[in-house]
Amino acid sequence: MSATTGSDTAAQGLRRELKVTDAAAFSIGLIGPVGAMALLGVGAAGLLGRGAAWAFVFAVLGVSLVGYGFIKLSQHISHTGSVYALVGRTIGPRAGFVAGTALLTAYAAIGTGSTIEIALFFDKALARLGLIGTGPTEWIWTGLVALVLVVGLSLSEVRVITRALLLVELAGAALVVLLCAVILVRAGTGHAPQGQALSWDFLQLPPGTGVGTIAAAAVFGFLAFAGFEGAASLGEETMNPKREIPRALKITIVVVGVFFLVTIVGQVIGYGTGGVNAFAAAEDPYGDLAGQYLGTWMGVLLDLVASLSLFAITLGTVNGAARIGYALVRDSGVSGPLVRLTRRGAPAGTIVVISALILVFATGQWLVGTGVLDATMNWLTLGTLALLVAYALATVGALRFLFTGPRPRAPRWQAVIPVLALAFLGYTIFTNVVDAEGTARYFPYVILAVLVVSTSTVVFVPGLADRVRSRITDHGDDQ
Repeated sequence: MSATTGSDTAAQGLRRELKVTDAAAFSIGLIGPVGAMALLGVGAAGLLGRGAAWAFVFAVLGVSLVGYGFIKLSQHISHTGSVYALVGRTIGPRAGFVAGTALLTAYAAIGTGSTIEIALFFDKALARLGLIGTGPTEWIWTGLVALVLVVGLSLSEVRVITRALLLVELAGAALVVLLCAVILVRAGTGHAPQGQALSWDFLQLPPGTGVGTIAAAAVFGFLAFAGFEGAASLGEETMNPKREIPRALKITIVVVGVFFLVTIVGQVIGYGTGGVNAFAAAEDPYGDLAGQYLGTWMGVLLDLVASLSLFAITLGTVNGAARIGYALVRDSGVSGPLVRLTRRGAPAGTIVVISALILVFATGQWLVGTGVLDATMNWLTLGTLALLVAYALATVGALRFLFTGPRPRAPRWQAVIPVLALAFLGYTIFTNVVDAEGTARYFPYVILAVLVVSTSTVVFVPGLADRVRSRITDHGDDQ
């Protein structure tokens, strides 16, 4: 594939060709709601039992609070670096560089988890068809094939990527909503397979459940929403970005939030409030429920669309991370392969680097013998922690940018929204650091190491902060 030279890249830049539907599709595809709910409801059920829906109610509220800052800042700042530029313009270039590194880390980790998880559901579909056994599989090969396809698509035009993401999610969401509708109808009419009945019991929390437990469970909801801000990384590729990207972020939060709530309620009622232990232990809730309520054929279809949705998450995270990495390297004044764009406008150098990192991370888990489910959750949990840090920095930036100075850019009473968002993020981070168990105990130290390295780099490399400040302003003027 032909690519521009480093000098040509600076002159050409990313192509501004996307509309609000493309930006929203990118965020929705990066979230991968169908794939996200293929497993994350199980984690919430493990902590909240039949009240698992509250984890997603809590997460929708939290993401809406955090989303306020992204929406408001995107009305003033448009840049391919997403959080990197938003924080860099509002707090300062050093904080922006650190925030960008945290978000890049989050995307790379979540991309690794989703790549591994593709194998989990694709192999489930093959097993339902009788093509492979039901025991442990060599999941790395499925992930490797998926990653090669991701790289091929990523080097095409960004509009092709956004359309592919949207089509995959629409098809999958339609099937999941159909399954949930059938569950609700059969439960409501007394024809559920295990005698499950339609009731409001799914709103009841187990006795003794505290705010800390709900916050811990909400991480699964936050993880499900991971990437909602992805449209912000298209700031240099969207037409009229200061209008369209805020609109895309609002569309994403509303549409995906409704889908998550419908899905988790359908899953809880499908298993029955008395069958919550089966739900909490499920490896394939879509397939299990589809087999009970519609037949094996639907289970196969849903496992396949879950695999495709997870493929969309990998595609979205690779491209989101690649654009953030491209912005960080470009704005640092580095030239060469890492800042090359293909003739179609894709940041080829950083796409290859991010994909190679995901390959190394996934292969490492496979070589040490980690099972597909544990490997998936390891990387998704690590990525979520990094994501929460990036969100917190962006929210601080929104507070400073919007409400300080003699002429605030938003009504002062609205400052309560980012303050509540910070409290939400801080408590969620604290709970999941203090209560971490097993391998997850080491994840805060990994994120801390990333933050220390990125901070040291931007502080001690001569002139780096000044170059970042200049380039962020050049590519994201406040108009």
